[in-house]
Amino acid sequence: MSQWTPSSWRDKPVQQLPNYPDQAKLAEVEKNLANQPPLVFAGECRALREDLAKVSRGEAFLLQGGDCAESFDEFRTSHIRDAFKALMQMAVVLTFGGQKPVVKIGRIAGQFAKPRSADMEEINGVSLPSYRGDIINAIDFTKESRVPDPERMILAYNQATSTQNLIRAFAQGGLADLNQVHKWNLDFVKKSPLGERYETLSNSIEESLAFMKACGLDSNSVPQLRETTLYTSHEALLLPYEQALTRCDSLTDKWYDCSAHMLWIGDRTRQIDHAHIEFLRGVENAIGIKAGPTTDPDELLRIIDIINPTNEAGRLNLIVRMGADKVGDHLPELIKAVQREGKNVVWSSDPMHGNTIKAPNGYKTRRVDDILREVQQFFQIHKAEGSYAGGIHFEMTGRNVTECVGGAFQITEHDLAERYHTYCDPRLNADQALELAFLIADHIKAAR
Repeated sequence: MSQWTPSSWRDKPVQQLPNYPDQAKLAEVEKNLANQPPLVFAGECRALREDLAKVSRGEAFLLQGGDCAESFDEFRTSHIRDAFKALMQMAVVLTFGGQKPVVKIGRIAGQFAKPRSADMEEINGVSLPSYRGDIINAIDFTKESRVPDPERMILAYNQATSTQNLIRAFAQGGLADLNQVHKWNLDFVKKSPLGERYETLSNSIEESLAFMKACGLDSNSVPQLRETTLYTSHEALLLPYEQALTRCDSLTDKWYDCSAHMLWIGDRTRQIDHAHIEFLRGVENAIGIKAGPTTDPDELLRIIDIINPTNEAGRLNLIVRMGADKVGDHLPELIKAVQREGKNVVWSSDPMHGNTIKAPNGYKTRRVDDILREVQQFFQIHKAEGSYAGGIHFEMTGRNVTECVGGAFQITEHDLAERYHTYCDPRLNADQALELAFLIADHIKAAR
């Protein structure tokens, strides 16, 4: 292949990028971002790859989750804290049930851009450019709001910086302490049928911690009991932003996209000869590849060879997003092809994107039962193929939203209007996400 540079993607065909009317302003913003401090550091990216290598060997499990699309208007410390607590709840359920370390990655501090199935959106006979995420344009349905504005990349960077600071404070400042396991339980989850099950697990953990303390091991002597690591990730969709935050590591002379620890390529932008594959093949971050029902096994192998030519464990995370009715027909072929060629990958399930439907009242939603069904099939198929089902990828929030129907609270289509806050796709609330965590823990426990 041709020599890679941070800008070599510009010579390739590209999909899903906005058409900025003011190119001079775009160039000025890119120059500004290129002079800003990195959001993450190369050493942290290498640590994630080491952790994902353990997942690929079946020694750990991957939990990846967060907002479908972060927004400027919804930015609150409380929202980030509640999302952090929900992820910690899920992680402790998975760790306790699976008896394996859980690698935690948030869809956070950069998940601002969203691919769209159509360039234009029509409401009441009026057609305007589609909303592509707050980093590109505004959600308001007006001609002015839908014009792509490069200055929004600066706003996104500033919000991502604040979010990263909060995450690091929560992870290292006491909120992640296992002695706080009861306090991770969000108020509305306490009232659900799962609240009692989580409290039972919390009591078991507290008893174990009390025993360890009696043996001289507590959070003062064992930092792992009071601290954690939450890596960040987002879809590397807006390539001008990604290039502007790409840096050459002074220790290794290798390039890292310092906008997040892990980046992924979506199902709409994984064309082999296009810009997104070209850009991500040259950075040393862990890379995710979304694999949908149209993914051809041979094409997937070619992408794997391009992104990971030396077949290093921890480099690639294959994120399967088939849909509950299609995963059984398509996933086995992909697993067989990857195993046949001896590729080192992490397999994780995204049971969200293939199960989106439109309710009769017009709301875009997902059924929790469909999400559960796809997760169950994901584990069953891997077991049948002798492969390791290594992770899960959710769109979720710590807020008490009503965006996905079903779950322990039995949210109905009629309930969707009560607290439907998403800017793009429907998310699991913390109660629904916890339900899936218990299901996955049971699968891991059975496999163990």
